[in-house]
Amino acid sequence: MPEQTRHFLDLGDAGADAIAAMIADAIDRKTARTDMPKGHPDKDGPLAGRVLALVFEKNSTRTRVSFDIAMRQLGGTVLILEAGSSQLGRGETIADTARVLSRMVDAIMLRTDDHAKIEEMARHASVPVINGLTDRSHPCQIVADLLTVIEHGKALPGLELAWFGDGNNVLHSILEAAGLMKFNVRVATPKGFEPDQEFVEIARSGGARVTLTNSAAEAASGADVLVTDTWISMGQADADEKRRAMEPFQVNAALMSEAKTDALFLHCLPAHVGKEVSEEVFESAQSVVFDEAENRIHAQKSVLLWCFGHLG
Repeated sequence: MPEQTRHFLDLGDAGADAIAAMIADAIDRKTARTDMPKGHPDKDGPLAGRVLALVFEKNSTRTRVSFDIAMRQLGGTVLILEAGSSQLGRGETIADTARVLSRMVDAIMLRTDDHAKIEEMARHASVPVINGLTDRSHPCQIVADLLTVIEHGKALPGLELAWFGDGNNVLHSILEAAGLMKFNVRVATPKGFEPDQEFVEIARSGGARVTLTNSAAEAASGADVLVTDTWISMGQADADEKRRAMEPFQVNAALMSEAKTDALFLHCLPAHVGKEVSEEVFESAQSVVFDEAENRIHAQKSVLLWCFGHLG
């Protein structure tokens, strides 16, 4: 382990050089695994003997499966804890859970609602804590997104990325990444659904150009990458008023035609096809959403290796 425990709560915890190292490592390891069974460990097995606790207070498909497979491929194992079937669900504090798990496992991934919970986990844990999603940010998803964009032939510096819909946790991490990796973000949201200004300033202070607009067409014009997410986030009420506000921001063929001809479409999934994205776009050759989903494995392997001091 490094001298200071490495937590990955937001992209800034690692920094630009480490994120670049993660992406390069992910590409190398993914290439080296061509035609290997999914559960077969990498040849070097760098995390052999290590145990990762996966703690879920929110439902998951990609985060759960990708972290599990990532640890298997790195030679380690996982222990899955659901809040409802653990003492967390009966009122045990985050602090006590962190201290107990630190005695029993080598790292902790927490997927939860309030970002303050993962900050408390990190304060009391003596092993790395990784953000699997909070209401504030989703950094592991964005490492996978950046990996996907690079795999499809686009350089990050100067990239024009357009976001459509709700100013949510995924967008917050995209903005943080923009400042670190020097790309620009056009944010198209309805009035009242803008991202947290803190993340806009983080991006701008890092040299990214951030455009905030209420026009989807303006954001899409000449973009290299178009990104959206579900309009109603996990745990939110299915608000009809919010859904109506979001309808002009659907990513459809007309909107894609405003972007560059080789523009990519990203979505962290699950998608509500026919709402935030049309079926025509979701199933098109420009859609790389399933590459993006697979890349959660490869990105998280590199996040884990960084946390354990093998990268950066």
